[in-house]
Amino acid sequence: MLLQNKTALVTGAASGIGRATAEAFLREGATVVLADVDAEAGRSAADALGERAHFERLDVTDADAVEAAVSGVVARHGRLDVLVNNAGIVRDARLVKMTLDEWQAVLDVNLKGVFLCGQAAARVMSEQGSGVILNASSVVGLYGNFGQSNYVATKAGVIGMTKTWARELGRKGVRVNAVAPGFIGTEMVEAIPDKVIAMMEEKAPLGRIGRPEDIAEAYVFLASDRAAFITGATLSVDGGLVL
Repeated sequence: MLLQNKTALVTGAASGIGRATAEAFLREGATVVLADVDAEAGRSAADALGERAHFERLDVTDADAVEAAVSGVVARHGRLDVLVNNAGIVRDARLVKMTLDEWQAVLDVNLKGVFLCGQAAARVMSEQGSGVILNASSVVGLYGNFGQSNYVATKAGVIGMTKTWARELGRKGVRVNAVAPGFIGTEMVEAIPDKVIAMMEEKAPLGRIGRPEDIAEAYVFLASDRAAFITGATLSVDGGLVL
């Protein structure tokens, strides 16, 4: 029960890594607010996870909605102990083909959304004198990736923000870390051809792509007091893919 009596807000929690993270946090004793722009899937997920799971429809690109969601968590539960900035999208295209709309859509969700949620949570956590902010980066933010100029830019930016926030918020009792997943078996990678997945599995020292639960357990550790002296770090959880 590493997160007993803690309240967590997980964005993009209706499916994939977000839902797995919500499930893992609940198993460790937390109360979890699942936030997602997909109301139907989000409510279904929260209903399936039990009485300590609550759903909040949230567009992370909407500053007013983010402030209202964080204020609502505090009003309902008295505090906010953990924010997992998990919401993200992809709009892949090569540099010479990428449209401005594809570029901006990814920046709005993956970078602006992380900023807005982090800012709102930081205000609450600074006032209460404790808290953990966990940001979803990616191994591509560390090493780049073909056809993902927009996505890579946001995930590299998340690492930079994580380091900056760790410097700013540490003396307020707030830790900030990032997790950089490798290729994980979620809806986001369903469009990747099977031969590419097979190649990744062969290349990875552990011989497989990741599961959402692999990332969720990393978030559990970083959210818990067992990581009390870790801040400003980016933890790669990629099965050794980029060794």
